[in-house]
Amino acid sequence: MNIETFHEFLGWCTVINFGVLVVGAIKVLALLDWETKIHARMFQVDEEWVRRSYFMFFVYYKIAILVLNLVPYIALSIMM
Repeated sequence: MNIETFHEFLGWCTVINFGVLVVGAIKVLALLDWETKIHARMFQVDEEWVRRSYFMFFVYYKIAILVLNLVPYIALSIMM
């Protein structure tokens, strides 16, 4: 694998991961009450805790995308 192929790979990984993030966020926003009640009953936790967990998941996922996909892609773009 040469550097151009890896550069393209990171670009597509970034696009796909942000797409998954957007679709997941839309799904959670559209079904928030229903999904929260199901997960709260399933894990026997408070609904507020479930909503906070959803938010934290999206925050951590976005940080992972930025650090593991976008930053290396930009670094390779600068180097090329």
